[in-house]
Amino acid sequence: MAPSPTEPAQDGRAPRAPGRPPDPPVRVQDLSVVLGTSLILSGIDLTVGAGESVALLGANGSGKSTLVRTLLGLNPVAGGSVRLFGTDVRQRSRVPWDRVGYVPQRVGAAAGVPATALEVVRSGLLGPRRPWADRGRRARARAEEALEAVGLAHRAHDHVQVLSGGQAQRVLIARALVRRPELLLLDEPLAGIDRESRQGLAGILTALSASGLTLVTVLHEMGELAPVVHRAVVLAEGRLVADRPAADLAPTQYDPADPVGHDPALGCEHEHVHGSTAPVVHHAPRLLDHDTWRDRP
Repeated sequence: MAPSPTEPAQDGRAPRAPGRPPDPPVRVQDLSVVLGTSLILSGIDLTVGAGESVALLGANGSGKSTLVRTLLGLNPVAGGSVRLFGTDVRQRSRVPWDRVGYVPQRVGAAAGVPATALEVVRSGLLGPRRPWADRGRRARARAEEALEAVGLAHRAHDHVQVLSGGQAQRVLIARALVRRPELLLLDEPLAGIDRESRQGLAGILTALSASGLTLVTVLHEMGELAPVVHRAVVLAEGRLVADRPAADLAPTQYDPADPVGHDPALGCEHEHVHGSTAPVVHHAPRLLDHDTWRDRP
């Protein structure tokens, strides 16, 4: 029997009133996370709707990656709630994980793995209850389809150790896409790769966003991904300090006295080359990278 509108569902999902729209891919309410004896996240409220592309921005240690790991059910929830597609992540066995893809930070993710790109992508089909899901023609076809989506079908049989940093990152994206998820979580996808590779990844994520895939991306700065991002969510010291349309955080014109376009309310999280000697607050992320600054007229 289906639960009444006021009765909680048995699988941890929020009760749904008749005619209520589908649950959003991500809903975080008053979230607190404690690791060891440290309060890492506090009072986080965040909803990501279907088809949105959201960037999580912040300095090192601000809690961005911790938030993503909590969305994946890998960190304990000390207070509040985290729901994916309406299901509380504390009910791990009931979360529709086949609707969720995850791309970890590239550094170390594929190092030392004696596997081809195709084998790495096929491993994305595996799960606790699917120990043989990467076998057979259907699995191979899905893996090849995912590699095609990231432009690496021609490197399917190459070992991941011989791929460039940008190509290795695309293999990890293909591994996340092989399940055909509706929500894709990416942790620093632009880190440690050259500008050409960053531009290539931006093109891939633009196409995925245009197809309706929901994206949540951890970034130091938006850089090449600025056109892909709809909303920018800024974390500082474990708290959400800004949540606004990404376009509102980008400078509207070039100021020679401030070539990186600092927002006094946000500052920046790392060193920049400044066009003047005026002091600049440094405590949270700014959105333009050094390549963007150099290319300005």
